[in-house]
Amino acid sequence: MRFSVLIALSLAIWFRPLISSFALAYHNSEYTHILLIIPVSLTLIFLDWRTPQESARLGLILGTLLMALAVTVAVGVQRGIVVLPDERLSLNMVALVLWWIGSFILCFGSSAFKGAVFPLCFLFWLVPLPQVMLDPIVRLLQEGSAASADLIFTIAGVPVVREGTIITLPGLVVEVARECSSIRSSLMLVVTTVVLAQMLLRSPWRKALVIAVAIPLSVVKNGLRIFVLGMLGTRVDPSYLTGRLHHEGGIIYFLIALAAIFLCLWIVRHGDEKLLISR
Repeated sequence: MRFSVLIALSLAIWFRPLISSFALAYHNSEYTHILLIIPVSLTLIFLDWRTPQESARLGLILGTLLMALAVTVAVGVQRGIVVLPDERLSLNMVALVLWWIGSFILCFGSSAFKGAVFPLCFLFWLVPLPQVMLDPIVRLLQEGSAASADLIFTIAGVPVVREGTIITLPGLVVEVARECSSIRSSLMLVVTTVVLAQMLLRSPWRKALVIAVAIPLSVVKNGLRIFVLGMLGTRVDPSYLTGRLHHEGGIIYFLIALAAIFLCLWIVRHGDEKLLISR
């Protein structure tokens, strides 16, 4: 009951930032992953739920401190510590997540928090990155995608010249624009990998290894997509460059990358199980 009251209070305080974040995720492909975070987090908590013990003093102190920090951040945003709307939204969502985590610790105790630390911290994915942080990531994805496509064309024996994010092929010039950076599928791949690694692996360094693999893999899959479209557009039919495969074919390469992640998980988990048996 106490937890429900605190959650209801948080919704009353941060209702507009929460709705704005969902609206942003719905209308902007760069933030689509936000729509998955709460359902995934709740599912992970309920799958591993244990009856909480009486809240200890440490839980009361830590929970209260986090909630006080959330209020401090919210008041600071209200008083104009940041000017840009996207930065205000990000800080408000940080404050909301801090309030939720503090409420959980306050009501259920530090022992329950230890058992649910991953799904609770996973909620920070709800925070939409402001443009000042998102733009460098998108630019890195653009340049990485162009570089990986350049490498694949070279391996395939296709003459190619790359200048930044512009790739020149015989009869075709391709620019890897912001819309072609695959930021949506890259973030979805990383988020999915984080969840799978947490569920299937035990060793922290093995989890970190698989998550680290997902980052360059998200770039390579986009390079492969550029290569396939370039080859089909120059060797088969130019309509492939503007057709459905161009605009709606991202799911194919996402699934290819996800299959590679599952293969990596299988290999790493095999070693993880061997380590557990030896102990």
